[in-house]
Order: sequence, then structure tokens, then C-alpha cells
Amino acid sequence: MDKNKKRISAAGLLITIGIVYGDIGTSPLYVMKSIVTGNGGIANVNRELILGSISLIFWTVTLLTTVKYVLIALRATNRGEGGIFALYALVRKRAKWLVMPALIGGAALLADGTLTPAVTVTTSIEGLKNMHFGSSVPVPNQNAVIIITIAILLVLFSIQMLGTSSIGKAFGPIMFVWFTFLGIIGVYNMTNDWSILEALNPVWAIKVLFSPSNKAGIFILGSIFLATTGAEALYSDVGHVGKGNIRGSWPYVFLCLTLNYLGQGVWILQNPNYQSHGGELNPFFEAVPDDLRLFAIILATIAAIIASQALITGSFTLVSEASGLKFLPRMNINYPTTKHGQIYIPSVNKMICIATIAIVIFFRTSEHMEAAYGLSITVTMLMTTLLLFEYLGSKHHPLILRLCFLLAFGFIEGMFLISSLTKFMHGGYVTVLIAGFIGVIMFIWYFGNKVRDKHEGAHTYVRLDEYTDMLTDLSHDDDYPTYATNLVYMAKVKYNKFIKREIMYSILDKRPKRAKAYWFVTVNITNEPFTARYAVNTYGTKNVINVQLYLGFKKQTSVNVYLRQIVHDLIKDGTIEAQPQDYTTTPGRKVGDFSFVIVNEAVSPLTRLKGFEKVMLKARVWLQNLSSNPASWFGLEYTDTVVEQVPLILGKPRHNLHIKRVAPRDYSNLKNKEFD
Repeated sequence: MDKNKKRISAAGLLITIGIVYGDIGTSPLYVMKSIVTGNGGIANVNRELILGSISLIFWTVTLLTTVKYVLIALRATNRGEGGIFALYALVRKRAKWLVMPALIGGAALLADGTLTPAVTVTTSIEGLKNMHFGSSVPVPNQNAVIIITIAILLVLFSIQMLGTSSIGKAFGPIMFVWFTFLGIIGVYNMTNDWSILEALNPVWAIKVLFSPSNKAGIFILGSIFLATTGAEALYSDVGHVGKGNIRGSWPYVFLCLTLNYLGQGVWILQNPNYQSHGGELNPFFEAVPDDLRLFAIILATIAAIIASQALITGSFTLVSEASGLKFLPRMNINYPTTKHGQIYIPSVNKMICIATIAIVIFFRTSEHMEAAYGLSITVTMLMTTLLLFEYLGSKHHPLILRLCFLLAFGFIEGMFLISSLTKFMHGGYVTVLIAGFIGVIMFIWYFGNKVRDKHEGAHTYVRLDEYTDMLTDLSHDDDYPTYATNLVYMAKVKYNKFIKREIMYSILDKRPKRAKAYWFVTVNITNEPFTARYAVNTYGTKNVINVQLYLGFKKQTSVNVYLRQIVHDLIKDGTIEAQPQDYTTTPGRKVGDFSFVIVNEAVSPLTRLKGFEKVMLKARVWLQNLSSNPASWFGLEYTDTVVEQVPLILGKPRHNLHIKRVAPRDYSNLKNKEFD
């Protein structure tokens, strides 16, 4: 069944609440706090500011999250998958320049993901600061908050390798309790002043932008935007739950969020002289009755962890999609469970962990983190709007409607971007630097591949079946020492016969490699977890074998084990020559040794490219050599594996290299003279 066609069910709605809304669901922890702090503290707020701020929150979430993402973007799915890279895959054929919004938006989204776990967990733990439990104060200062936050994050990142299937089953009920709690606390405070419902009038949203009570002016939008930062994650997660379940569960989530913001507004207005007792003012926790404060902190911490978990696994998915689109180098991907969509990328997990903990140590308080939060995601939303404009065009929507969409959402998100730019000097530069670093890697890898593909001609591939006679002769040529009994190349054979010339170069030209059998192995990963099939083509020989492995995603790192079985099978039925071993610790052993070769490209000095193309190609090859060892992709780390460099020669030489021969010079008559 297509992921996009998943039926709406009670279980599906509950799972959706647990998976999709973690980021946007923890926004009440810091949005009102950021607004009050940005206006100079609770003593400087008045009714007009609070009503206007809540109105801005309500209509921002309505327009950006509900209209743009839930109603429009969820239509743009690629085989049921959503997100900026899936959207790009749908529209990339319409124009070449669309790759730039995809690269910029994807890099910004990955960068912002490093800040979300830090700000949500830190905000939750700060609720415990200076709380008395009897005569003790377990969290007396911000240093204790930082230590506890880092400990939670370390545990969170360390369990990623185990998968989240068992934990994920609890996400739905916990987040349902969280949203219900948000709504109840909101209504509890609203009973003291039902007139707060005036904030739903959009007039308040417009008035507050120009009101003298709003000391931040238009830049208040930087804090307002924090309420909708999870919208992009909502779009990215559609493949896990189906758009029907998102649309069915969103109204309840939106209602609970709205009630909580309204309730916080009432509390702020009724406590203008509130003095915090050694800690930072957070209207969310203060609006909770004292008897429920500890429960609220525990629940908020769990919700923050769930939100962080969703963003971490979402980053794995995003990186995997980027590799498939050739935006990033191939990485070693593990599958902790039997679900194809649930992946774990060790290198990405380490990088996000280091970046997140560094952010906690650097910013120290959630207030400082909030000052940097949201800048990158505004860029992602703008890029998504551009791609959606093209997607609507691919569906033949009238140009006037497409332009209305582009101008309306481009203006709204442009205003949020301008207001968020004030955060740049207050820490926003950190996420910009992270996004820039990721973006440069994506740019180099993508355009480096484009340069290589552009200059690679028909000569790049050769027909494997045209070299079978030569390989058979080399296999039986006693003038050459035996390199290995089974020489295995992990190389994709296209259409069952075409192979890159560099493979033949490695066998025949660098130094002829004599082997009993030459194996050319292509690994095809299936969507099922435990597939284990193979097909062979020997081209009428007993020494040249093209093996097509069809392995489930849980079995992709078992190539050497399966190949040994294949050799047994083919010797037994006479497809290839026997490989008796005279010297062995295993009596009756009939399979010889294996040597695996993985070919990497190195830029040859003969490559004739200039300027941008040469820089991109060299940088791309450097990244290739810097990324994970290709042997780990196939589980060959502990086998006899050689990663061999072959020259990559691109572009036509300017002239033929030629050196002229001359007669030797006679220096016998030269005395006390230096050589020329």
C-alpha cells in the first residue's frame, strides 16, 4: 500500500500525535517567555501587547502550518514521502536552478535540528531550578541545569543505535497526554478572564506591530515564529503516518496549543508584579498550579526528549535522501529494526551529538538559545515556498493562483526572515555557520558529480563480455604470479554487461592481476529486510562471473559470507572451476582465498579542466576520500580488502605531450665551468 494512502484510524491518529508534532508541541515552553523577555520583562507588558502577540501566534500557525503545510504541501508527496528533498525530486526536471533552493533549504533544516534538542531539553530542566524538595534544592544553579541537560542528551544520542520501535510505541500516548495537559492548563487559566478570546481577532495582530507597547516593533516576529518552527518537520514526517492521519489529528493539536497560549496570556496579565525566586521567568511553568508543577516539569522533559528524538531520526532520513539525490557522499547506514524507514547513521549521530552539546555549553541558558533559534528554519520555509510554486505549476494550476501563493507566503516568510536576522549577532550566526558548512559540502558533492558526469563520455564504460577471453587467458597464464584465487570487485555492472573502464584498467593495466576467478559483484538493496537472492552470468566462461546480489536492507553488510556460499554452489554444479586447497587448516576445503578490491578515483595531472570545474572536481574527490571507508558499506572491514586509486582523466588535452630526443653533449673540453 502506498504510504500516502494510509487509512485514518484511532491508532494512526495516536501514532501521528507521537511522531509528527514533537517540535511544534514543545513551542509553548518558550514562545511567550521569549516575547515577554524581548519586551523588557513582565513589568513592561500590557493587555494590548499580550492580545496582539497571541493573535500573531494564532494566525501565524493558521496560515503557515495549517494552510501552507497541512492543506497544500501535504499534496506534494513523492511515493508517500514528504520534505524539501522529496519535493525537489518532484520538480527538478522543470528547471536546473531549483537545485539551489533544495540545497539551501536542506542545509538550513539540518542545522536548525542541532538547536532544537538543546533548547527544548534545557528549557524543561530550567523549570527545576531552585525548586525545593523538602529541605533540599537538587538544581540550585544554571551549571546544574547544563550538567543534567548534557547527561540527558548523551543518553538520548547513545540509544539511537538500538532503534526506536519499542520507545516509539509509547510516544503517541505520552504526547496525547502532553497536548491534553496543555489544553487543560490553558482553560484553567482562561476561567479567570474569558475576554482573552479577543486575541483571535486578527486586528490585534496588525495593531500590535505598530503599537508603542510593543518595544520590539516588527522584530517581535522573531519570537512569534518560534510557534511554528515544527511545520517543516510535520511535512517531512508524512511518509511515516500518511497525510490523512496528519489532517485528522492536527485540529486537536492546534486547539490544545491555542488554549495554552491563551491561558499563559491570562496569567501574564494577572501577575504584572511577579518576581521570580532566583530563576528565570517562564510563563508556561508559572501558569501551572503549584501542586502540578513537578508533574508539568517531568512531562515537559519527556515531551522535549520525544521532540528531540523525532528531529534526530528526521535528520537521518534527510541525510539518506540527500545521498540518494547525490547531494551528500554515501554513508554507512544501519537498520536497527525490520522497518525500512527506521535508519541509524553513526557518523551523523556523532556530529549532531557534538554540535548539540557544544550549543548547550556555548549558550548556557535557554534564553540565549531562543535568541538564535528559528533563523535557519525561516530560510528553509522560503525555499519550500519556491519549490511548491513550481510543484503547483507541474499540476497545471493557473499562473495567477500560483503567483498569489508565492507572493502571499513569500511576503509572510520574508518578514519573519527579516525579523529573525536581528538574532544573527545574538547567536544566530552559529546555526548560519553550521548551515553554511553543510551547504558547502552539498554544493561540492552535487556540482562535483555534475562536472565528472559532464566530461565522462562513452569511453567511461566498456562491455564486460568483450574482455572475457583476455581475463580467461590471464587466469591460466603461468608467467604471472597468482594475485588471489578469487579476485572480487565491488562494482556495479549496468544492464548485465557494462562496467566502468577503470575496473578493467585495475586488472589489466596497473599490473596484471592473475586470479582463478574474477568476480564482479553488484549489490542491490531491496525494501524488504531479509531478502537474500542472487543471479549469476558467466558469459560462457568458467572464470568471469557477474554476480547480482539482491539483499534486504538488514543484510547488506554480509557480502563476504554470501559470496563464499555462492562459490560453493557454482563449483558444485560445475559453473566455475574447482578450487582445491593443498595447504589449509580446514580438511576438505574446496574454496580458495578472496581478495576484495574497491576502486576509488583520483584526479590525474592529465585532467584538463579549468577554474570552477577543476576546483569542484578536486574538492569532490577529496570529500570522497574523507568519507567513510567503502569497505564498511559491504561489511568487508575484516577481509583482505584493497581500496585502489585509479586516475580520473577528464577534458581534452590542449596538445599532445611530446619530448624531443637530442644527442648527448660533450663536456670533456669544459674546465672549471658549471653545467648549464
